[in-house]
Amino acid sequence: MIIHVLPGDAIVEEFSRTGLEGQVAVCREALVDGPVNAEGLHDLWNLREEYFAETDPDAENSYGQHIVAEFGKLIELPASSEVNLWFEYELFCQVNMWFCLYILRETKAEVYRVAPSVRADGDIWKGFGGLGADLLRKCHTDRQNLEREDISLGSELWQAYRTGNGDRLRSLSTTPVIGFPFLKEVCEAEVVKAFRPKEILREIIDGGLSDFQEVFQAFSDRAGVYGYGDSQVKQILATL
Repeated sequence: MIIHVLPGDAIVEEFSRTGLEGQVAVCREALVDGPVNAEGLHDLWNLREEYFAETDPDAENSYGQHIVAEFGKLIELPASSEVNLWFEYELFCQVNMWFCLYILRETKAEVYRVAPSVRADGDIWKGFGGLGADLLRKCHTDRQNLEREDISLGSELWQAYRTGNGDRLRSLSTTPVIGFPFLKEVCEAEVVKAFRPKEILREIIDGGLSDFQEVFQAFSDRAGVYGYGDSQVKQILATL
């Protein structure tokens, strides 16, 4: 069994054109946003379902069917399985990948990390967005095999993240592993997440921008390490 865990629905159509073998699991969560401190999966699903019910009461799909079922594809995999984690470099995607590695912490399957390796240095936070099938295949070719210690690191990063342990995140971020590029920058962004994005948005607005799309673009240019989408930026703006 081959599973490709994609970072969201936006990449699904283009991925389908790559011709890569295997089934797809779509990570539709945004664990970078909202409460996550629950001991086990069952409690986490309940916590997140309540949060989504409050923030998106008009959602057409149930949390269980739309989100939990996709993560369920990573549970109790046959030892002969291959899991490809397609996650971008920024915090938004990294947190979701850490969670996937937490789920996979006892797996006997082969696990690979597929990153947007084709991006130039100045575009690293743009992720897979806009990449065609040929470039996605190239990213897959460049994938990194995650050893047991890498999977354990991802699980530990998730545990530190969910408990809000910034010191532990900073300590783990110094681990020299190939499969976690920009880990130090991402962990530091998380540690200052409670105030730094708000400061950046305040600076942008004080600089004269008011149109949301212009503000959002300026924020993405300055704080791409967060990987925030419209909803996250709008939530922060509402607190200013």
